[in-house]
Amino acid sequence: MIHSPKTTALLDACVLYPAPVRDLLLSVAAEGLFNPVWSQEIQIEWISNLLKNRSDLKREQLLATTKAMNNAFPQANTLNYKRLVNQLILPDENDRHVLAAAILGKAQLIITFNIKDFPVKTLALYNIKPQHPDTFLSGLFDTNSKQVCEAFIKMVKRLKNPPVEFDHVLDILQRLTLVQIAHHLKESCF
Repeated sequence: MIHSPKTTALLDACVLYPAPVRDLLLSVAAEGLFNPVWSQEIQIEWISNLLKNRSDLKREQLLATTKAMNNAFPQANTLNYKRLVNQLILPDENDRHVLAAAILGKAQLIITFNIKDFPVKTLALYNIKPQHPDTFLSGLFDTNSKQVCEAFIKMVKRLKNPPVEFDHVLDILQRLTLVQIAHHLKESCF
């Protein structure tokens, strides 16, 4: 098996929930800049949370999204991680499945908005670091600005129902606390 030098990053449910964050992360991954990892439990979690807040969406739509994600990234869905869950200690026991999936998915990073839930010292035992999606995407931009710009432009062009302007997407990313990457994209991609 050939090992890629690319970073493998577990995407926590909280970064998969907001569609613009999920779309940007997966668009960047599709450009080959990192290997995404998740689990079925993470997929169920973001879908359940989204459905609680968006009665206009249907579970079938979101399951189709997870199917498309799994088809686009067939190695991303980590299996058999549950055997590790009870051995792990985190501030919130409900996050242990995330760390377990990261360990078995051979992730170097957990991309999450909830950094405090994944203590650096605990994750260091497994050679994993927690990272905010803005920090992660900005770091990828610093080393691969052209490819990140291409990913963003392709992502926005796919938004056709209804069509969305680049500046509107950048405003949304800023509201979702992706301030640095939104700034980089605005300054460099147009």
